[in-house]
Parts: sequence; structure tokens; C-alpha cells
Amino acid sequence: MTGRTGATALFGIAGTAALAALALPAPAHAQEVYGGVYAHAVDTPFTFDTGEGGVDLQAGYRFAPIESLSAIGSPEPYVFASVNLDGDTNFAGAGIGWKAEIGTFYLRPGVGLVIHDAPDLRVDPATRIRTDLGSRILFAPEIAIGAQVSERVSVEASWVHISNAQIFDSDQNPGIDTIGVRVNFVL
Repeated sequence: MTGRTGATALFGIAGTAALAALALPAPAHAQEVYGGVYAHAVDTPFTFDTGEGGVDLQAGYRFAPIESLSAIGSPEPYVFASVNLDGDTNFAGAGIGWKAEIGTFYLRPGVGLVIHDAPDLRVDPATRIRTDLGSRILFAPEIAIGAQVSERVSVEASWVHISNAQIFDSDQNPGIDTIGVRVNFVL
């Protein structure tokens, strides 16, 4: 899966999941759709340079909180997809997140898994360091800081990290960090 073919397949997965979710009966709590623009492969202490860059468009669907899991804060399941406009790595996944409100502001941590279309093997020609991502399925922790703009709209600054958490190579953790802004719409 590469380039636009991979992006189409990833959006197909996320779109199918979102349509299936819309077919379910509406719970008491609101659900959200969201979309945003992200810087791709931002240099952070959590990753090695993969030689990628550019801009990502991310879109997702956040389900209502799971009230039966109130013992762990009633997490909100979500599905999302990220397409790199420069033809680099695209990914789609699912996870759970929490929303800790502080007045009109909130913190939204989450954790999930993604599937991506990066090359199976990639080596930096200058350093000879492998920068492949280790496996097709990766961990995807994220955190966002947001503000409620209106009853149905909120804006967030968020960071999404994808990597293998050093499971497949304890000496390195190539990954991709995306940092950007997204808008959430309550349905």
C-alpha cells in the first residue's frame, strides 16, 4: 500500500467505521466528528528522523463515553485517519481517550493502535541507521489541549505519536510525531 492508493484504503477503513457508528442508536451523550491540519514527522525526543515531512490532514469520529467503564473515567472510543499530502506515511486507527475539563478548557489524553503504509525497510543513507517503523501496526498515544468555543464546537492543539515502543528493536524507536490543530463538532 503506497501513496494515494494507501490513503484511499485508510480513509475507506475510517469512513466505514464512522458510517457503522452512525447507524447505531444515539446514546445519551454526544458524539463528535473532528478534522485538523498537522505538521508531519516533527522532530521530538521520542522519535528518530525518518526523512519524512509535509502536512497531514486528519479526520476522525469520537463515540460517546463508555459509562460502564466509569471506574477508569468513562473513556471515549475513537477512529481516525491521517493522510500525508506529500505522499509520505499515511495511517488510520482506533483508540480510547478521556476528557478532563477545567472550565472552558480541557485536557484530552488518548491511546490507540494504527495501521500505516510506510516502507517495510528504510535506511538513512548518510548514517546507515534504520528508520523503518518496525511493524505494520503501531501504538498511537496522543494528547490534546482544547477549549470549548460554543456548545457544539471545540478547538484543540494536539500531538499524535506513532511508533513500535521499542518492542521490535530496543536500541531505537523510529516513529512519527504529528502536531497540529483540530476542530471538533458535536453531533
